[in-house]
Amino acid sequence: MKLAPHLHRLGNDVVACYLVDTPEGITLIDAGLPGHWQDLQRELRSLGKSADDIRGLVLTHGDADHLGFAERLRGAHGVPVFVHAADAVRARTGEKPKTALGPLRLGPALGFFGYSLRKNGLRTHYVREVTEIADGDVLDLPGRPVIVGMPGHSPGSVAVHVPLADAVFVGDALTTRHVLTGRTGPQPAPFTDDPAEALSSLDRIAGLSASWVLPGHGAPWRTSPAQVRQAVQTAGRA
Repeated sequence: MKLAPHLHRLGNDVVACYLVDTPEGITLIDAGLPGHWQDLQRELRSLGKSADDIRGLVLTHGDADHLGFAERLRGAHGVPVFVHAADAVRARTGEKPKTALGPLRLGPALGFFGYSLRKNGLRTHYVREVTEIADGDVLDLPGRPVIVGMPGHSPGSVAVHVPLADAVFVGDALTTRHVLTGRTGPQPAPFTDDPAEALSSLDRIAGLSASWVLPGHGAPWRTSPAQVRQAVQTAGRA
């Protein structure tokens, strides 16, 4: 789904990942669930391109519902997978702490798990080889993604700022649709390792220049990062 020049979304408001298309090639942000491989192929065909045009995949963190087709893309097409060093073990093995479930409504929660099942979400393929990145890195990939450390959801959570796409990709640093309650609008994401740290980390995107704030779960949000930061922090402290 094309959102804007250079900017495409794969998936939907339940689970999403993103594609940045440039004349130099494609950068992917996150890899959704394994079944999003078919969504990726359809989007590439619509652009007249193939997986061989993908230069890199940047993970916002190492959780399973963002790894999706990452190992398939790396193994079959040699696409490097980038993840913050603090989440490298999580992306390679799935090792992570248990977190409190928090608020839940049966319908939305069943919808999330049902969608995950349909997209082969129980068949996680962890990434055998990753390239470690750090806060402040500017990656030599199409769109020149800038890495912004956002610890809290996980130790190595990051936002990815791509000025060419006028976008900040935030992974699970926030959500605009809570997968367990169905509540919409900017708010803290569930399954967060350290909720207080995650709220504080939102200050780090407030000064970025972008018109799109793009989460891994929920609708794309057309506003400034500063406004989203304020809305999420207000919701989190209510």
